[in-house]
Amino acid sequence: MLPGLPRHAAARLIHAHGTAPAVIEAAREQRLADVGVDLPIVAIAAPFAPRARAVAEATLHWAGQPGNHLLTLNDAAYPPQLKEIADPPVLLHVQGNLALLYGKAIGIVGSRTATQQGKANAGNFARALSEAGFTIVSGLALGIDAAAHLGGMAGPGSTVAVVGTGIDVVYPVSNAALDARVREAGCILSEFALGTPARKQNFPIRNRIISGLSRGVLVVEAAEQSGSLITARLANEQGRDVFAIPGSIHSALAKGCHKLIRDGARLVETAHDILEAFGIGNAYCAEAMFDELTHAADVLLTALSYDPVGADELAARLKLDPADTQASLLALELAGVVERLPGGVFQRLKR
Repeated sequence: MLPGLPRHAAARLIHAHGTAPAVIEAAREQRLADVGVDLPIVAIAAPFAPRARAVAEATLHWAGQPGNHLLTLNDAAYPPQLKEIADPPVLLHVQGNLALLYGKAIGIVGSRTATQQGKANAGNFARALSEAGFTIVSGLALGIDAAAHLGGMAGPGSTVAVVGTGIDVVYPVSNAALDARVREAGCILSEFALGTPARKQNFPIRNRIISGLSRGVLVVEAAEQSGSLITARLANEQGRDVFAIPGSIHSALAKGCHKLIRDGARLVETAHDILEAFGIGNAYCAEAMFDELTHAADVLLTALSYDPVGADELAARLKLDPADTQASLLALELAGVVERLPGGVFQRLKR
């Protein structure tokens, strides 16, 4: 809450002096460590302005509520992989299942204005990786993020949402139901003070936490100037793996992924490709993926004959949501159960 104190400088000061109180004491004694940034020494020496005190009191009250956690950089419960990055948050507000911050995780990000196919890809990759024990980390935005969270919660790995607002702010409002589900079934966290509204500059800041918590980041759909490319760049700088799903050369939302692949990101077509990259591909084989997905799409698979049929026609025949039908068909295609033919029609494969 101190004016003029950059977040990376705060982390460096705590590293240098050990604790936040020690930083304040050093400022009062004019022996503050040199962290390469001009700092407001007077503000650090006397930090308890009315606004800062009010926020601190509100935060402590919030942390006293069931399911809420406040983690400082020196807390033993602070996620160790996040502490490794160059500028870890000095404070984390966490609500939900804290244990999800310590297992193996993968970030899944992409466009807010995603295509139905992109959302289906995100959801199915997330579910498959969650079934393999990975926690899915994303940013609770519309489009790819929302699909990734839903896919993560469909498996035991569940999901972590890193938000760019105060943890008590629901944004976007249209994701309110998803926000509530994540708080209940997964985990949500923020480094921003309570009450912080949605500000454009805060979302790229939070992206370093998405990549910092993850062993790798998968970009599903992204335009050339997408914020998802920032997350991918940060992941690369943090020594994390970067994966990208290719798309049509005619799609604007594939250009960002193609750029990442040209720059060295790993091209992936199935969740199995990601598991293999982490050396655990054999632990979650294609047959296991087939069993899970065909069980979930049993009604659809039963109705799909060996004669080609379009997704919309199939959805109408079964009175299913067209988007859900597309997602299920993609899952079955990835599992090698159905084949996509020219003209956008699908055919069941004989086994």
